[in-house]
Formats: sequence, structure tokens, C-alpha cells
Amino acid sequence: MKLPYNKPLAAIAMIAMSSTGFAAGELNLFNWGNYTNPELITKFEQAHDVKVTITDYDSNDSALAKVKAGGHGFDLVVPSANYMQIWINEGLLLESRPDQMENFKHVHEDFANPDWDPGRRYSVPWQWGSVGIIVDTSVYSGDINTAAIYLDPPEELKGKINVAPEMNDVISSAIMYLGGEACTTDKELLKKVRDKLVDAKPNWLSMDYGIIEKFAGRDLAASLYWNGAAFRAREKNPDVRYGYPKEGYALWMDSVAVLKDAQNVENAKLFQNFIMSPENAALISAFARYANGIKGSEEFMPDDMKDAPEIIIPQEFVAAGKFLQTCSPEATQLYTAIWTELQK
Repeated sequence: MKLPYNKPLAAIAMIAMSSTGFAAGELNLFNWGNYTNPELITKFEQAHDVKVTITDYDSNDSALAKVKAGGHGFDLVVPSANYMQIWINEGLLLESRPDQMENFKHVHEDFANPDWDPGRRYSVPWQWGSVGIIVDTSVYSGDINTAAIYLDPPEELKGKINVAPEMNDVISSAIMYLGGEACTTDKELLKKVRDKLVDAKPNWLSMDYGIIEKFAGRDLAASLYWNGAAFRAREKNPDVRYGYPKEGYALWMDSVAVLKDAQNVENAKLFQNFIMSPENAALISAFARYANGIKGSEEFMPDDMKDAPEIIIPQEFVAAGKFLQTCSPEATQLYTAIWTELQK
């Protein structure tokens, strides 16, 4: 897949948000924490007389485990691209056919037929971004475009580093740092990855979420994390900068899908169509500060997002970004073993 656009596109005229019609009732959204704009939810509730309840999760694995266990009561979930095929193959998603919805024409061509959901038969774009390096430059003024920040950290940063507790993001970053490709099953390389991570961990302060306030309070000086959080941290601490590891970094997209056992299917489909409207997609981005994959949404974006270095990938680092794929069961087993050891 080619890298999505980096510059605003021409505005697209607004259209009606849904042709499905009015539907009163309820909707239960299972989404990442601190990731849903309350203004978006209020707008949807008022437009369709639907009460939305949001339940948070903190990782792809925890979301998948919760739904597989059953009895969850959720209608919508927001998996990352490298997990989408797992959800589909496990029979957990309804084929809601977003590609046939009125607002599907607004989906950017780079995201209309992705490998993880061919033809967009299950899911619609929520947000996309990168896994990079956040640094407080008042503490460290050297090169931040390298995963060495957390894997071979400079003295100034030791003991002040956070690493996102998301297995595939962390292990893929370490693999690329050591010259490999994500989802590798090369055991010799993976041994080096394990050793590198285990050796680096004593230099870390935490493996945690909720880093924005910690950068604001200068309790952290660096983190392997997601670009939208870097933007939000910079808003609170002007010394924060976001780096793109030149050794390679992961790109991701989260997409909204209807669960197979959803109790409010029509309302879930209404929501899928609703968030493909450019104005509504912009509301999603304005809150969490990530790009969204909907054409014309730029017109409605906050001005400070249009040229933000956390959103617009510098040309020199574009080629280093790769969308993570769904790893083979063998690779996942090997990564899980590394991750388990890293948690000790």
C-alpha cells in the first residue's frame, strides 16, 4: 500500500449523514481508552435518538480476549489493522458492508480496499498513525529519529523512559532496529531482539499508558508511543518532540467493525456510516489528534493539525514506515514468549 496523502485535499461538499433512516435505541461501543470525542457521540445521539455507551480497553489482545469470552454486550469494536484478519477469521465480526453505505465514497482510496479488510466488507476507518519516539528536548537534545532512544538510551534519558505496553508495536520496533522485518520467524534474530529488550528494560521507568500528563509534569523524558499522544503531550509541554525511527517504524490503522453478536445492528451500521462523513471524521481526529482516512475531513480539522509534525510525516522518513501485517501463528507464539519474559 502506498503511504496515505500528507497534504489537505480539496473540500468535498457535505451530504446527508445517513440514508438508513431514523433509529431510536441504544449502541454499545468498545474502544481504546481516551480515544473517542464526546462531541462526536453527542452529535450522533442527537441525530438518531440513540444512547451510546462506551467501554474502554487498553490493548488489541485484551479487546480480543474479552469478546471471545462472550457475554460482553458490545455492538462495535475498533481493532487495529494487524488484528482485523484475526477478528474476521474467528467469526467475531458481522459483514456489515460499509462499501455499500452512502458515505463510503468519502473513504480515501488508500484505505478503501486494504489488505486487512478487502473491499471494506466489515470495517470503516477510525484513525491511523505511527509508532515513534516522544522526547522532551529540554532533557535530551540529540537525534530523536531512532529507536536507540529506548533500546540503547543516552545517559540523559535513562530511568525516564516509557514503553507502550503493546506487544506487536514494541517487538516490531526492536526487530526493525536490528535490521529485520516485522513478523519474522528468524529465531536467531528474535533471540537478539529478546536480549536487546531485556537488557534495555532496566533503563526504563515504565511500560504504561496515560503518558500525556506525565510529559506535562516532566515525569517522563522519552517514550515509544503513538503520534497522536505526542501531539497532545506537546500541547501541554512545548519541549516535546516526535521522532520517526530511521531504522523503521510501524504504521497502523484502527477501524470500526460491527460484532457478529451485536444486539443493536442497525444502530451500529448507522454509526459506521456517520463517521465516514468528512465533518464527523474531523471530530474524531480533533480529539485524539490522529489522521482519519476520510477525504474532505481536512476542511473541518483544527488549523494546528494541518501541518503538525506528528501528523505530516517528513518526506525523508516516509519510506521507513510500514503497515504491520497479521503475523503467522508461529511468529505470534515466538513474540508472546519474548513478551512474557519482558514482563518478568
